[in-house]
Amino acid sequence: MTVFAHDHEQVVFCHDRASGLRAIVAIYSTALGPAMGGTRFYPYASEDEALADVLNLSRGMAYKNALAGLDHGGGKAVIWGDPATDKSEALLRAYGRFVQSLGGRYVTACDVGTYSPDMDIVGQECQYVTGRTEAAGGAGDSSVLTAWGVYQGMRASAERKWGTPTLSGRRVGVAGVGKVGRQLVDHLVADGAEVAITDVQPAAVAAVTARHPGVATVPDVDTLVRSPLDVYAPCALGGALSDEVVEALTATVVCGGANNQLAHPGVEKTLADRGILYAPDYVVNAGGVIQVADEYRGFVPERARAAATAIFDTTRDIFATAAEEGVPPAVAADRMAERRMAAAGIRA
Repeated sequence: MTVFAHDHEQVVFCHDRASGLRAIVAIYSTALGPAMGGTRFYPYASEDEALADVLNLSRGMAYKNALAGLDHGGGKAVIWGDPATDKSEALLRAYGRFVQSLGGRYVTACDVGTYSPDMDIVGQECQYVTGRTEAAGGAGDSSVLTAWGVYQGMRASAERKWGTPTLSGRRVGVAGVGKVGRQLVDHLVADGAEVAITDVQPAAVAAVTARHPGVATVPDVDTLVRSPLDVYAPCALGGALSDEVVEALTATVVCGGANNQLAHPGVEKTLADRGILYAPDYVVNAGGVIQVADEYRGFVPERARAAATAIFDTTRDIFATAAEEGVPPAVAADRMAERRMAAAGIRA
């Protein structure tokens, strides 16, 4: 296994032979409170790939939680396997015992490949879990507030770029119309935007077009980013903003729900050099973690929605700070998150 350099507080591996569970929890920081972040169930090509992903995702959660104003540090978990074939009650219960063994330093929730019913099973073995179904006393699907927060970030981006916080009359391309993307389309259509979509799953596209017949479809992401757009919204997996994509982009705003959109450091500067306004992903997609954090303390729907709506103001503040300090918004967001963590007495 490759040795990775990292700055995390704790990285823990788990292997449960009976259920086949192979999992990693990475805790980047507990400066602001117990680390919180979802569990990604994914068929990684190797353990190295799984480790690299969890290290990257957990760091992102620390920054996301800090800028969302939550009293939680950043952590993440990955389960190495195919959720379609490897997920079982025994495996999820074993994972729950694993998280419980960390004594509350990490609070888990849903992510790619895991859902609220899965958290219900994890919760049978673990008290440090959130994102459960309403039937189990949870708040249900957190993608609802994730999409709402992305929409608020997009409104703030529109205000910064065009002077008014609306997408009315703008053409928005949404790449990925799964849990978050399809609900983002609802908000955009209601706001009067012209929407084009793409997804690797034909059923996901069909579900959106059945609901919104006026939505345009394109065959793939490459076609979407090269088509005339005002806003590009990556809402699938990470690494969406590669050098090639940024070079081809016609949009002048990028704001979407996917995590870790920048394929590598430096892409944020390329976006700025091209005059493309980038709303940092971990800022605008924080609605989900806002919801699960609220659930963990005793869910109050109005309180959670108000906190997700405030993503509009946070995004505004980031753009203002970026302008004042002469840096791209992604750098401004990092600095603001690091300042909050540092104020809590730990190096970010």
